[in-house]
Amino acid sequence: MFKLRLDLASSAPKSHGILTANIMRLFEAIVDANHRALAGDTAAGLHPAEYADSLPIAALTCIDARLNPLFPEVLGLPKEQFIWLRNAGNIITGPLSSTMRSLALACAVKGGKEIAIIGHTDCLVCKTSTMKLTEAFRALGVERAALPENLTEFFGMFASERQNVMKGVEYVRHSPLIGAKTPVHGLMVDIETGKLEWVVNGYQAFEVSAATMKAEGAKLMDESADALRSLAAFKIGEMKFPDTKIGEMATDAKNWLVKEIEPAAKPVEAPTPPRAAPQPPPRVPPVAPKIPMPPRVPPGWRLPRR
Repeated sequence: MFKLRLDLASSAPKSHGILTANIMRLFEAIVDANHRALAGDTAAGLHPAEYADSLPIAALTCIDARLNPLFPEVLGLPKEQFIWLRNAGNIITGPLSSTMRSLALACAVKGGKEIAIIGHTDCLVCKTSTMKLTEAFRALGVERAALPENLTEFFGMFASERQNVMKGVEYVRHSPLIGAKTPVHGLMVDIETGKLEWVVNGYQAFEVSAATMKAEGAKLMDESADALRSLAAFKIGEMKFPDTKIGEMATDAKNWLVKEIEPAAKPVEAPTPPRAAPQPPPRVPPVAPKIPMPPRVPPGWRLPRR
């Protein structure tokens, strides 16, 4: 195991994060010093004062205990400039996952200027299959029915350490929680030697993105310029109109007007109101039958005796 020499009192000019003439950027200098130290260069080291504008960094690594003596020494950074986030397998499951939120807060609250997703060799999570994981949970008293249906998706399991780092970098780059100007790097560290290897150079990816945007902007400008040139070359005197006499135009207009007015001048017949449905005759109440009255008895009349 080795440690990069840390020179805190350097008078070298600052790099200001993005590459200037003949000056390496922060992680380029870190990887370069790391390789030189492994090759036996005792003078290899990093001068953090040169990269003050790029510090501190936020790094996501695995929880493997074998990484404890490696960081941040293999990077050549002081501990106060190293924001260390860890989870099993340095896994990011989405652009808005809990790990992604922690990285965002590391930048927004702790002031992280650059982000690094650092995987390592001999990762035990990478070697664990879903069957082994199910058996391990069962040994802990957790049955398969209690686990999510898709274990690979839920736990973010992977079969390649490098692919896992690349996937994590893509999630961070496309997360709405991370600023577009924040470099996002992907690296691998050898668990035995401490050697760092590039997986994704965040500076190059940033430059490619900027170049693409610049090319698209230039193309749009060229198209706009062509349109303006076409407009500038336009001459109204060269326009050709159909040969039409004023009298003919007046006659055509008159004919058109007559055709439009004639239909409107015709009297409009009033619509025939609908015939009312026949009403039933009024119901006559029944008349009670007349009862004949008895004959009138003259005054003084008496019934004769027998």
